[in-house]
Amino acid sequence: MTVAPEQVSTDTAVIRALRRIRVPQTQRNRELALLIFAIAINASAVALVQLGAAGVIDPKFLIYCGGLTSLVVALHIVLRLVARDADPFVVPIATLLTGIGIAMIYRIDIAEGLHGWEAFSTRQLAWAGIALVGAVLIVVLLRNYRVLFRYTYVSGFVGIMLLVLPFIPGIGTDANADVWVSFGIFSFQPGELAKIALAIFFAGYLVRTRESLTSVGTRFLGLTWPRARELGPLLVIWLVSLGIIVLQRDLGTGLLIFGMFVAMLYVATGKTSWVVIGVILAAAGAFLASRVLPYVGGRFANWLDAFNPEVIDRNGGSYQLVQGIFGLAQGGLMGTGLGQGRPYITPLAQSDYILPSLGEELGLVGVFAILCLYMVFTSRGIRIGLAGQDDFGKLLATGLSFTIALQVFIMVGGVTRLIPLTGLTTPFLAAGGSSLVANWLIVALLLRISDAVRSRPRVVIG
Repeated sequence: MTVAPEQVSTDTAVIRALRRIRVPQTQRNRELALLIFAIAINASAVALVQLGAAGVIDPKFLIYCGGLTSLVVALHIVLRLVARDADPFVVPIATLLTGIGIAMIYRIDIAEGLHGWEAFSTRQLAWAGIALVGAVLIVVLLRNYRVLFRYTYVSGFVGIMLLVLPFIPGIGTDANADVWVSFGIFSFQPGELAKIALAIFFAGYLVRTRESLTSVGTRFLGLTWPRARELGPLLVIWLVSLGIIVLQRDLGTGLLIFGMFVAMLYVATGKTSWVVIGVILAAAGAFLASRVLPYVGGRFANWLDAFNPEVIDRNGGSYQLVQGIFGLAQGGLMGTGLGQGRPYITPLAQSDYILPSLGEELGLVGVFAILCLYMVFTSRGIRIGLAGQDDFGKLLATGLSFTIALQVFIMVGGVTRLIPLTGLTTPFLAAGGSSLVANWLIVALLLRISDAVRSRPRVVIG
């Protein structure tokens, strides 16, 4: 059968047109719906804070929040263009947590009479804008996250350099912990960025050394224990973590880095014995630090005997912890309502104790909802890792997600007196620009990894 040339030309044009038709962006449409929901909750929270604490609505601050919302929408548009298959839950959850945190920080600023650049909420808005711009740049520029594997040891070097920055004369700050650096009016906590660099290093290193770490060991108590010579990397990271605790007086960052490495080591090898050894080393390090270092011993004393009047009244005692617990108790099941409580009577209510502040005004129900958001965020990140097609992406996504989860556990456990309190921030919620930027960069990396995992050949005709 002979086909006319004009018919062939017509069919070819139809095929080409059909090839240009993109598959509907289901993931992005779902993300847009969730973003609208999150933005509506954030706007309502800010408005309720203004009505409850000040009695009037300040349109100026709402406009500032609107500018931040436009950056979130810009990130969504960028994802539609360059990462269409990225996970649709990560950005809405991060947006909602960031907005709730800003609303509560703003509520405390109103109570303390802080305005302009002196207000923590104004600075938090500025840092959130910087964080979102950074996330957009990562999504646009890092088209293939696997390129990070080439810079494994460079990332490790960068992570170590960030950790030692506070010791450089002239830029370190005098604080309770040597974790801040200052450049004039600009200061940040380099340890927050160091955890991302070290996660990249750990992922690349474990991919390269996994075979030796998974070699057959000794079977004992139902577990396969590694040989002594394979314990070297774990012992090195343990000693580095102890060094951070001793030199920087930063118990939280030391625990966070060590916990992240143990989790990634378990994912890389599948050996439960690594987790057992890690827990034993962490407990031994904490016990040793509590006996040798006065500030760590003080934190343990505040934890174990928090309601002792002598412990409450002494310098650096448990007054802050007790006030936070009473605030949570005052909130009860449903809370006092946004703007109706007194979270500002707890020291550092906008940073270290942001969760008790929210618990007082949103109640146990609100705290449970926030913890559920963290749980979903972490589970999506771990799911991205487990679905990864390469070991590097699997370890990186899992390590970053576990870092967020561990940081939440350390802070929530500390303010509720489940564990001793350490000097970290609650991700996305607490006032602190370094933490906010680092966590949004983690969001961007998870988006890039999830897009690579989900991407499949487009359905075309012809």
